[in-house]
Amino acid sequence: MRQADTTTLAPFYKGWDQYQRFLVEAIAPLTDEQLALRAALPLRPIWLLAAHIIGARVGWFHDVMGEGDATLAAYDPWDQNGAPPRTAAELVEGLEATWAMIQDCLDRWTPAALEDTISRTRTRSGRETRETFTRQWIIWHVIEHDLHHGGELFLTLGMHDLPTPDL
Repeated sequence: MRQADTTTLAPFYKGWDQYQRFLVEAIAPLTDEQLALRAALPLRPIWLLAAHIIGARVGWFHDVMGEGDATLAAYDPWDQNGAPPRTAAELVEGLEATWAMIQDCLDRWTPAALEDTISRTRTRSGRETRETFTRQWIIWHVIEHDLHHGGELFLTLGMHDLPTPDL
């Protein structure tokens, strides 16, 4: 009889935790004025890039997959149009809270869980559609989102002669 696989996903996603630390270390020392800096006028300021990373994590892990507790919902609107700027302390709190949720999932889920499907109903332009994703697709999507917008954040810091992590 074959024994059930009890390996969790955490070892397979090692490195994402270091990227999380880079984000926190880059944001933590920033002043409100530095958080307002942009790479160019139409682009998001640093604070909004961090809030967008937080919002996507909440959206996919909490809202779509039902992970984490109810307190995470408060972070969801941080990157919405008209949202007030966040301080470095607030952004660090949001990054750490959402990372704790993700780390908890990676510590619990097994490789077999990657094939689980999650469905949601979404309304766009007045049309309701049903979308289905695998857990693997969601994890990868959030990783690529973190990397993309974290890269924008680090580029913006560098453009303004602010410290960036040694990636």
